[in-house]
Amino acid sequence: MPVTVQVISFVAAAPARVFDLKLDVDVHAASQHAAGETAATRDGRRQLTLGDEVTFQARHFGIRWRMTSRITAYQRPDEPADAVGSPRTSGRFVDEQVRGPFAMMRHEHLFEADGAGTRMTDRMSFAAPFGPLGAVVARLVLAPHLRRLLTRRAAHLDALVRAGG
Repeated sequence: MPVTVQVISFVAAAPARVFDLKLDVDVHAASQHAAGETAATRDGRRQLTLGDEVTFQARHFGIRWRMTSRITAYQRPDEPADAVGSPRTSGRFVDEQVRGPFAMMRHEHLFEADGAGTRMTDRMSFAAPFGPLGAVVARLVLAPHLRRLLTRRAAHLDALVRAGG
């Protein structure tokens, strides 16, 4: 049974800017430099879009992990929302594991205008392998670890924006 972790944070930038930063593989890897994270795409592009795959490598729990995810949904915040052409104040994208350590992993990223910035929601659903034992490890070990990881990434993004990056 999948476990869901949700982190809601605020970033002091417009939704389109935050959206673009979240899809930048270099920004993503930099947010986890302590884990030695790297990110690579097949074509070398650093900005992801619909259908793109990215392979991450990082050290967690003393083990080197490798996971490839694909962008399966993509809706920019600044694309027209209606026939009048006014920009949307929200957007989203979804990445899903295609190869890696999880039995399944789906990460939905939501971006909503909120005053002078963006309310960003990370909702990650995952299941660990190894049946009932994996389910226990997912709830007791992986869920808190992933919540900290998502919180750290959001803080990195906000600090980057505030520093003018």
